[in-house]
Amino acid sequence: MGLKIVYPICCGIDVHKTFVVACIASTNSKGVTTYKRHRFSTFTKGLIELSQWLCEHDCKAVCMESTGKYWIPVFNVLEHSCNITLAHPKYVKAIRGKKTDKKDAQWIADLFKHDLVAGSFMPPLPIRQLRDLMRYRFKLTNFASSEKNRLQNSLTVSNIQLGNVVSDTFGKSSMNIIDKLLDDPLNTSFDIESLIHGSLKKKLPELELAIQGLITPEQAGKIKVIKEHYEDLESRKADLEAIILSLAESYSDEINLILTVPSFKNLFSAIAVVSEIGVNMDVFPTAKHLCSWAGLTPTNNESAGKKKSVRISRAGCYIKPLLVQCATAVVKSEKHPEIRNRYLQLKKRRGHKRAIIAIARMLLTAIYHILKNKEPYNAELYKKSDVLSVDREITVEQAIIIAKAQGYRILQIAT
Repeated sequence: MGLKIVYPICCGIDVHKTFVVACIASTNSKGVTTYKRHRFSTFTKGLIELSQWLCEHDCKAVCMESTGKYWIPVFNVLEHSCNITLAHPKYVKAIRGKKTDKKDAQWIADLFKHDLVAGSFMPPLPIRQLRDLMRYRFKLTNFASSEKNRLQNSLTVSNIQLGNVVSDTFGKSSMNIIDKLLDDPLNTSFDIESLIHGSLKKKLPELELAIQGLITPEQAGKIKVIKEHYEDLESRKADLEAIILSLAESYSDEINLILTVPSFKNLFSAIAVVSEIGVNMDVFPTAKHLCSWAGLTPTNNESAGKKKSVRISRAGCYIKPLLVQCATAVVKSEKHPEIRNRYLQLKKRRGHKRAIIAIARMLLTAIYHILKNKEPYNAELYKKSDVLSVDREITVEQAIIIAKAQGYRILQIAT
């Protein structure tokens, strides 16, 4: 018995930088498949010709692999006329040694016609645009952090120990002192009191000692460049955030619901979650599917009855660090005992890292149900689930196992 033909007419597309190879697989009622191949340019004109070619052959089901960023223009052109399944390259890679561009496209079509390709999650266009902007904001934040570290390193090299006295080297008072040092690097005997504010006036003697370093003209020039670059990055980041906020207005209800989740106090953290998973949770059958997509579930790796490594996957490279950061913050607070107690229980048995991943999954599961049911976060639901039934029974052997797991030594008393 052969595999069932799910898509009688479908197309596999092998995407490259300058061209794409499309192969239409048409299967008749007798199960015989014929193939039609064509090569198209990746210029917009060529992609429009590809769309017309697919319409001429009445092909609505298309499958292509996500190759770098090259698939995005193809997806944008075909999105409105075809049902596109975007596949991870590892699921559609052909056998090594039997690969050509034409064979790759046919291989994708053969797999897809039997519905053997797992499609990637593709949110609507507005969500994809918001995702692109949020990921760029993440990059700008990293660039700005790098520049702050460079400036701090330059001060350390020059033996300017402001970081040991002030809590924030980039605070208003600290930056006033740095600007004064850069105006005349060889003069460190200026009046500091007029440059500082608030509680720092109590640390005036320490500040005078902290600035008694030696800034060379070369280091002063480098610090000026770093400072200007950092300020420019912050300015560009502010411009980008204005665009993000205007685009996120249409999802204000969902964002406000996410802000009810513990540790989600920053507006841009909630927007980042929406940009990654969207607002329609119907695309994920269960919360477990969403957590698996985000890379927060153990992998299945079993052979010959033996379980091997069950480490989490590398998926969710943007949403997973955000959830882990939020999880790390919430377990330190006693305002949410339903989460903190769960963390402490897991930490005893599995360690800090695995416990944090479990809490991150807990937060994402809560977000899934919040967006699906359109209800705010409710901690009482966790408290009800923690109540143990009074009718539970265990055997003596099970009780011994539980006692050993808690660290007890079992003694047998003779009667």
